[in-house]
This record gives sequence, C-alpha cells and structure tokens, in this order.
Amino acid sequence: MMVDLSAITSAAPFLLSGLLFTIQITVVGVAGGIVFGSLLAMARLSSNPLLSGLSTVYVNLMRSIPLILVIFWVFFLVPWAIGWLVNGGRPVAVGASMTIYVTFVLFEAAYYSEIVRAGFRSISTGQYAACEALGLSKLHAYVYILFPQAIRNVLPILLTQTIILFQDTSLVYVISATDLLGAATKIAQRDGRLVEMYLTVGVIYFLFCYAASQIVKRLQGRLSYGVR
Repeated sequence: MMVDLSAITSAAPFLLSGLLFTIQITVVGVAGGIVFGSLLAMARLSSNPLLSGLSTVYVNLMRSIPLILVIFWVFFLVPWAIGWLVNGGRPVAVGASMTIYVTFVLFEAAYYSEIVRAGFRSISTGQYAACEALGLSKLHAYVYILFPQAIRNVLPILLTQTIILFQDTSLVYVISATDLLGAATKIAQRDGRLVEMYLTVGVIYFLFCYAASQIVKRLQGRLSYGVR
C-alpha cells in the first residue's frame, strides 16, 4: 500500500488544531495536577488522621483504576449527579472539554501527589526543625522553604509523568473529543486514509516524547552533578 503524502498535507490544519488541544489538555492537567497533588501530598503528611486518611483513600483509588474509566465516570455520571443536586434530576450538560480538563486534573493529581510527597520525604528532618525554630507556620514552611526543595529533588520524575500525561491524552477520543488522535481518526474514517493518519500521529507523538525525554535525561545529569 502506497502512502499518499498529499492526504497528510491536506489534513495538516485539522491535525494541528487537534495537536493544540492535546497540548492544552497537557498544560491544564500538569498545572492543576501539581497544585491539587501538592495539597494531597501535604494532607497525607498531616498529623490529622482524618485528613491523612481521606487523602490516602483518594490517591489509592485514583491510582487503582484506569484513566479511561474515570473519563467515562465524569462524562456520563457527573452531569446526572449535578442535575440531581441542582436541576431537579435532569442531567446538566458538562461538555467534552470540561470533562477532559476535570478528569485529567483529578486523575493526575494522585500521581503528582506521590511524586511531591517523595520530594518532601527527601528533605532532611533538620529543615523541618529549622522552620519550627524560625516560628514559621506549617503553611509558610511548606510554601517558602520545603516545597521549592521538594520540587527540585523530584523535577525529572515530574517531567517524566508529564510525558506520560501527554501520551494519555489520546484516550479522550473515546468521547469524540478532537485531540490529535481524534482529529486523525475523523479524517481517516472520512477519507479512508487510516495508514497515513495513524503514521503521522505516531511520528508526532514520537517526536514530542523523545524530545521531552532527552530534556529529562539532561536535567537528571545536571542535578546529579549539582550543576545549576
């Protein structure tokens, strides 16, 4: 079977719009996931048993179920739940984009939580004692002293998880979202160009992920040798 390059060039604008949506999902998932995940990490390290227990249950739950199932939960069940609470039982339209953003933030937060928690545990106990000696509140100690050190210690792992997140965005096609894979699938089914579209998507994912992995590799080397 011959590959028709003209089919790729003609589909380029639509594929680019899908790629931009994929990048947008990744950015939202990373930003929201790190913020929510950091809060979960601090909750798990809290001396409050209720707070620690609830955050532990949440993290273990999210890490024990596939992402595609969470996408279906949010897409199909959340509109009914919101409708039952505020709209007399009728489902509320949430939309594919909002579903995707919420899903990725909630799901990725569990993974980022464990990474950030590992970063906190990598800090020497003397740092915590110093914060107490300076009279800093726990919030100020975490925000200004501990969190920057924790992030630096686990930065390569955070970036690796971000690469995985970028790859996982391909699952949103199951709710007909037009991400990179979704755009390619729609064109492939419309024009019968499955080979061209899926080869193009594979190359794009490879280029992005390989470039990011090289950045992680270099960053690991710099941090290992203490180069700033």
